[in-house]
Amino acid sequence: MLKYHNNHHGIKYYVQKFFEREKKRFKGKKVVDFPTGNGITSNILQDIGAEPLPMDLFVEYFKQETLQCTRANINDGLPLQESSIDALICQEGIEHFENQLGALREFNRVLKQNGSLIITTPNASNLVGKLSYFLSENELFNKMMPQNELDDIWMSQQKISNEIYYGHIFLIGINKLRLLAKLSGFKIKKIENTRIKTTAVILLLLFYPFIFMSNFISYRRNLKKNKDFSMEMKKEVYGEIFKLSIHPRLLVNSHIFIEFEKCCDVSDLKDKLPCKHKEFGET
Repeated sequence: MLKYHNNHHGIKYYVQKFFEREKKRFKGKKVVDFPTGNGITSNILQDIGAEPLPMDLFVEYFKQETLQCTRANINDGLPLQESSIDALICQEGIEHFENQLGALREFNRVLKQNGSLIITTPNASNLVGKLSYFLSENELFNKMMPQNELDDIWMSQQKISNEIYYGHIFLIGINKLRLLAKLSGFKIKKIENTRIKTTAVILLLLFYPFIFMSNFISYRRNLKKNKDFSMEMKKEVYGEIFKLSIHPRLLVNSHIFIEFEKCCDVSDLKDKLPCKHKEFGET
């Protein structure tokens, strides 16, 4: 079994521990690893008995000799049949995608019913990230500039692809990710823990009462004022958002590490999502 020398700082350590723990569930299953990068996660999947399908826009960086990487561009869709795979891991990828909703809906297309979508991404919802955005609108205050064309165009090789590989331009927090997943036919199955940021823990100790009360007041007010939906539905939706917003580990974890479950095809969403009609200009 390939190891990471107990490097608790890297997200790959937690991904490996997850698949080792869940190996019975994924054994014999087709699992897409996209974007695969150097292919280490695909190697882990192979080690636990899964059938990895590594894919990436830049196959030139794939380094696993026992596996073959398929070139794939998320903007063009994955080269897979509908409902043909059991699971898909998008590790440190979604923060680079310019069309995140489109990507999630493409993941839905290729996954079987009840299939697993596993996403890891830098945690824009942790308190260090929130403070960084408040202070200087960037990912890490005092160390980085806000997103810009010098630092966040990570790759542009026209000989390989017409696409630009962006940096962390499209960082996403837990509640926006939850909503985009919901709009793509997924529901949250489980949230995994990752490395704790020490600075975020200090901020949590200082500000958690205010975080809790602010989100609780918002939750209660929206239960009262939104008359278009039943109280049961409001408690379900707003309650999930409230719990995510005050989740202590989400406020201190370095990464979001979340497993979604496909609950319906995108084409069936119109019958499952609540909606109300608003006139133009209405607030």
